[in-house]
Amino acid sequence: MEQDVVLKMENTGKVEGDKVWFRPFDFQLKHGEAAAIQCDHVTGKLLFQLLIGQEAASGTIAYFNEASAREPKKYRHRIGVVMHEEGLYERLAPAAYLKFFQTLYGAAGDIDELLHKVNLYGVRAKPIKHLDYSQRKRLAFAKALIHNPELVIFEEPDQNIDLESKVILRGLVSGLKEQGKAALIITSNMESAVILTSNVYRLNEAGLKQIAVVDQSEILTEDALTENGEADTKENQSFQVQLERIPAKVEEKIILFDPTEIDFIESMDGTVHLHVKENSFPCTITLNQLTERLEPFGFFRCHRSYIVNLQKVREVMTWTRNSYSLILDDHNKSNIPLSKGKLQDLKKVLRM
Repeated sequence: MEQDVVLKMENTGKVEGDKVWFRPFDFQLKHGEAAAIQCDHVTGKLLFQLLIGQEAASGTIAYFNEASAREPKKYRHRIGVVMHEEGLYERLAPAAYLKFFQTLYGAAGDIDELLHKVNLYGVRAKPIKHLDYSQRKRLAFAKALIHNPELVIFEEPDQNIDLESKVILRGLVSGLKEQGKAALIITSNMESAVILTSNVYRLNEAGLKQIAVVDQSEILTEDALTENGEADTKENQSFQVQLERIPAKVEEKIILFDPTEIDFIESMDGTVHLHVKENSFPCTITLNQLTERLEPFGFFRCHRSYIVNLQKVREVMTWTRNSYSLILDDHNKSNIPLSKGKLQDLKKVLRM
């Protein structure tokens, strides 16, 4: 229902001169939902600034179906914000710090209960300047929740924090959903996005694209499908997915990557890894199977331990008479080995 929408972005894009940050896209988030938008760190910071009104973009950004996000103060009582670099009053202790914001918002609630929720009750009277980075981050989570907001926007919430804080963060995101509220996570780490929610998007210069994420508990076995009398239909659907999506596992979830998103595939210490942007994901499919499945999409087995997406190759480099490498057009300018015996095959594929 339209009234359930807490955030709506319509035809929202950002272009500065010749620089295309991202092309116009549509996106909406409703009560009871959590979504993550994965992008590079700089783009994520820009998106966050757009959402809090510090930057302008084409199209519209509306909260609660009312008005543009260029008036963020109007919604401060309904939205919580966690910045990547949160400014804290270091002389205050956590309890006093939260009390200050509680008064500022005119909010009510049990501060001690909130401190327990982020496991900071034991340091409630300790000056913030003596807290470690993860404790400071958890205090930022608490501050965003102090006024009981309907929507919380997180910018890089789990970057460089300890395992305890990551578990607490997951609990907070789940809690917001269970309470019928909403959470939006902006992160540069795809693994973080998938762990925090199954509703994941990637944002780049081409715009916004949803990533297929499947919870393993939701996958039906072939026997179950047969019992439901839907085996033929489901098997056909599964076959189509097998051809067009490559699975990678993150904890209890499976990400289904479009082959064009993969830069290269590497076998290391007996485990196959998909390299996507700056992230690496384990895959249970063997290199031989992946070679067969991905060749129609322009992939090439360049080494016994590597498969490369030829669309990503920028140059072929000769190190010695018998040593070659492929340099990719990615953020890291990845250097992929090319076996001597594969050189002629590559020339044939590229019609060189």
